[in-house]
Amino acid sequence: MSSGPTGEGRAADEEEAEGPLPERVRHRVVVLAGETFAGLRVTELPPALRQYARFTPSRRVKYGASAIATALETDAGFRHRVAARLRTEQPELAEALEAGTVPPAADPVEVAAAAYVLRPPGWVKLLAVAGEETQRAEAEHADEERTRELERLREEVNRLRAAVREDTDRHRSELEVTRRESDSVHRKLRSALSDVRRGEAALRKVRAELDEVRADAASEKAAADAEARRLRARLAESETALETGRRAAREGRSVEDVRLRLLLDTVLEAAQGLRRELALPPADFRPAQTVEAVEPGALTPHDVAQRALAEDDPALLDQLLALPQSHLVVDGYNVTKTGYPTMPLDKQRTRLLGGLAMLAAQSSAEVTCVFDGAELDVPVLLAPPRGVRVLFSKSGQTADELIRRLVRAEPPGRPVVVVSADREVADGVARAGARPVASVMLLRRLARA
Repeated sequence: MSSGPTGEGRAADEEEAEGPLPERVRHRVVVLAGETFAGLRVTELPPALRQYARFTPSRRVKYGASAIATALETDAGFRHRVAARLRTEQPELAEALEAGTVPPAADPVEVAAAAYVLRPPGWVKLLAVAGEETQRAEAEHADEERTRELERLREEVNRLRAAVREDTDRHRSELEVTRRESDSVHRKLRSALSDVRRGEAALRKVRAELDEVRADAASEKAAADAEARRLRARLAESETALETGRRAAREGRSVEDVRLRLLLDTVLEAAQGLRRELALPPADFRPAQTVEAVEPGALTPHDVAQRALAEDDPALLDQLLALPQSHLVVDGYNVTKTGYPTMPLDKQRTRLLGGLAMLAAQSSAEVTCVFDGAELDVPVLLAPPRGVRVLFSKSGQTADELIRRLVRAEPPGRPVVVVSADREVADGVARAGARPVASVMLLRRLARA
């Protein structure tokens, strides 16, 4: 037997089946083609089927059925290889189909699958006959299944009818017993209803009396609650007024004590510093020395004016900070944006606070640095350096307002130095008794340090 198509075979290949293959025939054809993979090299398979070469036959049929069916229809070489394997495994069926006969005892599905693969002359008719036989066999099988199902349903119906009859008889007997019991219950129920009506009448009378008592009690309770609320309100007002008075007296006394103590320390240290600075003998002072005059060899007012320091001289800041109990208040961003405006805000703050820490260590002055909190996107996590108090203005408040509050909090007479280039700030703190200095002076002083 030749494995290649003859002239008649090529003519048979050109024939086309009418309509799709029956599902059972298509499945058998795919199984035959899948079994052929074992005897072929990967290069002999169509490209679309090479990915299924390593699959088991069952997985190959499950996942590659569509691709195998398409290859059998479109790739004649692959179909001829499947036909050659079929001729080897089922030679009698192949010879009978190629001779144009159909074995009487052959399975119609197997005949149709073999005719589709071998494509003998007249294979379309064989396929149609086999398809009709397959459909007829399936119809007969379905009829048999329906007949068996019908018999099973009939038996089930008969069992259900018998069960229904039994249940009906049982329910009838139970219904009779229930009727007798119901009559007895109805008699007892009528007696109980009469008792219930008498009880309900007595209950309504008691409820009416109870409602009257509750109404009287509620009115009395409402009056008592109103009086209690009034008394509690008066008590709360009295306690609030008392606590407010105590707090005001305590805070006022505390603030005044602190301000007075700070002012007294300032005066005492100023007096001691003045005594040391002037080196005045305590017993040498005479009233005549209070008369103003120009003595021979003494400095004239013109000479004193020539010795004065310039307004932006850093030495003037040192003299101010040398005063007893002096307090240096710095407008932070005003100084940093004057000296190094191109740096980020956090770098500006770090650089200024480092310089102020050195200045606080060199002098005995109290140092407070104020920053504007409105320029912050998030709260600042900052550890103030030693000797420097760092404050940020609250939301809705500027650093200028915070500086004025700090100056107003100081007692009159304490030396307060405010560093800011803002003229409005300088004028405001000057009216409050503080000494304003320019930001340039502080920058020069820090640069010198």
